[in-house]
Amino acid sequence: MSRSHRVIRTMLLLGIAALFLTELATNFSISRWIKSQLTSAPKDIVARVAGTPITHRQVERSLRETLWLSAKPIGDLTPDQRKTAYAAALDELIDHELLRAKLRTASPPPTASKAEIDQRIQRLIGRFETKGSLESAMKAQGIPDETALKNRIAARIQQEKWLETQITKQIIPTDAEAQQWYSKNQKLLENPARLNARHIFIATLDHPPEEAKQKLDEALAALLAKQRDFATLAREISDDLANNESGGELGWMTYNRLPADFAAPLFSLKLNQPTLIRSRLGWHLAEVTARKPAEPRSFEQAKAEIFTALSAIKRQQALTNFRTSLRTHEAKNIEIFPEAVKP
Repeated sequence: MSRSHRVIRTMLLLGIAALFLTELATNFSISRWIKSQLTSAPKDIVARVAGTPITHRQVERSLRETLWLSAKPIGDLTPDQRKTAYAAALDELIDHELLRAKLRTASPPPTASKAEIDQRIQRLIGRFETKGSLESAMKAQGIPDETALKNRIAARIQQEKWLETQITKQIIPTDAEAQQWYSKNQKLLENPARLNARHIFIATLDHPPEEAKQKLDEALAALLAKQRDFATLAREISDDLANNESGGELGWMTYNRLPADFAAPLFSLKLNQPTLIRSRLGWHLAEVTARKPAEPRSFEQAKAEIFTALSAIKRQQALTNFRTSLRTHEAKNIEIFPEAVKP
């Protein structure tokens, strides 16, 4: 290209730029236009993290996925609960983007093994009655297939592992902390009251309730008349296959180990007085054969449990502190557009 051509081309470009700037100035200043391009957000964008947009749709999907993984229907939330859950989902997505950036520079990067992913998958499957209901729920969450689900679970595991490396030193309790916690929480560490019981059970799922009750009424009458013994009746008529061969023995149990509608009447029984109890599962002919009151435990007896409890408490606090610190450090890279938030 000759020198004269280059000069002409430069002049044309300058002329076009001048026309563009003149047109722009008729509506608003150049600085205002530049600022609007940098700070305004499309209608659906509720936040940006280091330039990466987070949309309302993403927040909604994250909210529903979190509730889904926890087996909590979104329809059960009140408006205030939904607003809180929406804010938490947005916070989670912001943290997720910040953590993704950290993970990209992690050396070595954390990994999620097939066994770890499969274990999470199995726990999830256990919340659904059929494979079809699981697949329907996945589609509703925008998860097209099992591979995509595994990828999401793997990403969660990787983030959890990386976070653990950042807080490990902060979550190990000292002996002094454990002793202090023991002195304040001895009551919580007691061995709770327990009882030893046995039962003969007939499920109302398989039998009409009246028929089940009549059968156990007859069994109770035979027991009181000493015509039959408890163990024999359990082997002959109990639907509880886990213990009917052992005479209906339930073993030593605490109140919280049992369903509430069975625990409450069972723990109110006197010793060696077989009684009929109705639970939502069916009818029980139950008998308490022994009791043990609540018993205190020494520090040494409870030490392992104390350290586990303290580690869990310190871990949660350390995670909260780390996320807060990360947010503070990366504040300049986080933009939130309140006008676009639509809980």
